[in-house]
Amino acid sequence: MTVVFVLNAASSSVKWRLVDGETGTTIRGGVVERLGHAGADGREHGAVISTLLAGLEHERIAVIGHRVVHGGDRFAAAALITDEVEHQIDELATLAPLHNPVNLTGIRAARAAFPDIPNVAVFDTAFHRTLPAASASYALPADLVQRHQIRRYGFHGISYHHVSARTAELLGRPLSELRLIIFHLGNGASACAMAGGRSVETSMGMTPLEGLVMGTRAGDLDPGVLLALGRAGVAWDRLEALLTRESGLRALAGTEDMRDIHAAAAAGDARAAAALDVYHHRLRHYLGAYLAQLGGADAIVFTGGVGENAAATRAAVVSGMAGLGILIDPARNVARADGARAISDPSSPVAVLIVPTDEELEIARQSLAAVSV
Repeated sequence: MTVVFVLNAASSSVKWRLVDGETGTTIRGGVVERLGHAGADGREHGAVISTLLAGLEHERIAVIGHRVVHGGDRFAAAALITDEVEHQIDELATLAPLHNPVNLTGIRAARAAFPDIPNVAVFDTAFHRTLPAASASYALPADLVQRHQIRRYGFHGISYHHVSARTAELLGRPLSELRLIIFHLGNGASACAMAGGRSVETSMGMTPLEGLVMGTRAGDLDPGVLLALGRAGVAWDRLEALLTRESGLRALAGTEDMRDIHAAAAAGDARAAAALDVYHHRLRHYLGAYLAQLGGADAIVFTGGVGENAAATRAAVVSGMAGLGILIDPARNVARADGARAISDPSSPVAVLIVPTDEELEIARQSLAAVSV
């Protein structure tokens, strides 16, 4: 048996799994959630990862795969981690300050604990290297763009790779024929428009700050807001903390945990209900834009912790869209079930699906491929 240890250190959680690389089956795994709320120094993540690695010292691990959020324009595929690769991931941390540092926490701990086992970085940005120039480009002077490598990179690519393939299986059609709009909704959230298995538009940009309203990130924001705050004397470090850790649902509802927000809204909390209105409004905005970009869609797919579990959010996003060929079945939507499934009305021209993501399995597959090259 070829065992792959997958470590997915996210902004507010640590997921791990031991995977049988030959069959793709899970040997064992787990997740620790709600990390980082007390600060952003990575100590909570580091303590969790150290304890986890200590419990794996007797496992016969062949390769360790790590999710890395930002690969910039330096990494177009999974990469065997060397000191130089680790250094480059560190340099890119300014573009993903909530993610690359905790990704590096896992990488450094694993390399130290298992120095003879190859480690592989699997990048979220790599999937979106197919974005056309019209989507990837910002309207800025060319010399600045080239000097600072300014472009839209996109994120959650590991998830989109897995979910799109599973969607094609569920629909019984080749991925190359499909137009898909996928919403990856978790503490971080993004949307992706795909044509023929290729990313052609996505909501996140140069960093994971752009796009949808997220747990602690505002998403789309007029740059003039930052100019005004800067002129008012707000320092760069303070702006970074504001944008990455203090905005989004946390700013609107007082918490970034969607489970708590939905519960509060259902109990009549006006602040929570208003936060959901803003969150859902932005989702519908992107859905409409992507329907226009693709000229329609074969399926709308929800994935991620919120996408897979928040029936009220799914209903709010697609409600009132019968004229666009999108009809949700209310009973299917609220039914509790495991696995990929349709929640659209059988008569709906556009399928509406829940497809659980499996980033750990995708990381395992790409990690094995990287060391076998």
